[in-house]
Amino acid sequence: MEDTIDIRAISEKIEKESAFIDLLTFEMNKVIVGQKHMVERLLIGLLGKGHILLEGVPGLAKTLAINTLSKAVQGSFSRIQFTPDLLPADVVGTLIYNMKENDFSIKKGPIFANFVLADEINRAPAKVQSALLEAMQEKQVTIGDETFILDKPFLVMATQNPVEQEGTYPLPEAQVDRFMLKTVIDYPKMDEEQLIMRANLNGGFDRVNPVVSVDQIIKAQEAVKEVYMDEKIEKYILDIIFATRYPEKYKLEELKPLISFGASPRGSINLGNAARCYAFIKRRGYVIPEDVRAVVHDVLRHRIGITYEAEAENITSEEIINKIVNEIEVP
Repeated sequence: MEDTIDIRAISEKIEKESAFIDLLTFEMNKVIVGQKHMVERLLIGLLGKGHILLEGVPGLAKTLAINTLSKAVQGSFSRIQFTPDLLPADVVGTLIYNMKENDFSIKKGPIFANFVLADEINRAPAKVQSALLEAMQEKQVTIGDETFILDKPFLVMATQNPVEQEGTYPLPEAQVDRFMLKTVIDYPKMDEEQLIMRANLNGGFDRVNPVVSVDQIIKAQEAVKEVYMDEKIEKYILDIIFATRYPEKYKLEELKPLISFGASPRGSINLGNAARCYAFIKRRGYVIPEDVRAVVHDVLRHRIGITYEAEAENITSEEIINKIVNEIEVP
């Protein structure tokens, strides 16, 4: 029965709860020129308690974006530069022997912050990557025999340079799957770059003010769960996910030889979650198909494996997603 769910009441509540989004976006836009897509994705990750993998060449304001977000939300920020000689202890922390006390004390690593930037994650070896990913998944860290719960909200934004560059350790599929979104960012447009150049040459941007408290974010994360998602939308999401696994069942036989593996159940969970967060950012109390379509590339881009055949034909997971989204019936 549709009547039992009061969409209007939910919408009014979400409208009220999401009022801070405009303030937050305004503060970020003081410093981040253009890159609207990236800013929106950061907010989706923050509201959906997910993490973000950003791919793009150096110099596209990736570090600046998450740093600005941590200033606009009164949260703590830390940055870890991943290098080939980094050790897991450099990320999570370690036990240090104290000679005076004749005992070990715990030194916490940079992972203990609300906003963690893992810069160039694919430059560090697998054991460091897995230490970070374990913290992301479990939201806790064990040092010695003590376990610490990480601060809330906890958002990891990892950046990676496009893999063609040498000296990189590509992230294994199972680990990439832990990221809620993978966002590819491109160069700014010419007029945007003119503004960036001008502001930098004239001594920088406006100061970012803290406009949202950490508690407000935690409250908003709970409010997102109340965004109404109709069964038809759930079915739409599942159709998209299942089409990545069994394309032949959706009249997409030509995709069968191009996909080596489809999206995991994390894909459907994150697609539903991201669509809800997107509706929340748009200050709406219910999910519409456009919300799903708006986030589908970022959620599935890193969850579809492509075969050698697809690589030989220069077909990317992007194009596969486009074909699926265009084929599947919109509710």
